[in-house]
Amino acid sequence: MTDPLIFTAARGEASGTDAAPEGSSFQRILIGTDFSATADHALELARTRFPGARRRLVHVTDARVTATPDLMGGLTPASLDPSLLHTLEDADASRLARLVQEGEESELLVGDPVTGLLDAAARWEADLIVVGTHSRGAIEHFFVGSSAEKLVARSPLPVLTVRLPGEATR
Repeated sequence: MTDPLIFTAARGEASGTDAAPEGSSFQRILIGTDFSATADHALELARTRFPGARRRLVHVTDARVTATPDLMGGLTPASLDPSLLHTLEDADASRLARLVQEGEESELLVGDPVTGLLDAAARWEADLIVVGTHSRGAIEHFFVGSSAEKLVARSPLPVLTVRLPGEATR
């Protein structure tokens, strides 16, 4: 692979690398997925770069889907519709099951994706979190922010963010 990687440690150090270091200390890798092409690329990269590591795929069904945008750019919670959440969970569980390969573990959670991934990584005692990162327009990024950026900022663990090859950086 020739795509550059951005490796960001919790202390905010960053460096580009093209291959996993020999004798990598990353033995338990949590891979967050939102089922996007970028997340699929991050998953494939984790499988390729860390072949001997234990891998756990985690998806967090975003409970915030029961909120509606307000005029100020925020979200107003709507009453939780249990049937909608159950339908989303069922669909997400099926998609997650299709991604998991033999020897990999998976976990499906409901809630805030960033908090869910961090909690799952702590419970599982992960050494590294791998996630895809999306290019967004400036306005969308301002109002919504980046889950990958929030994950890097809040994580006590190293986080490997993976961009699709050829995607422009901001």
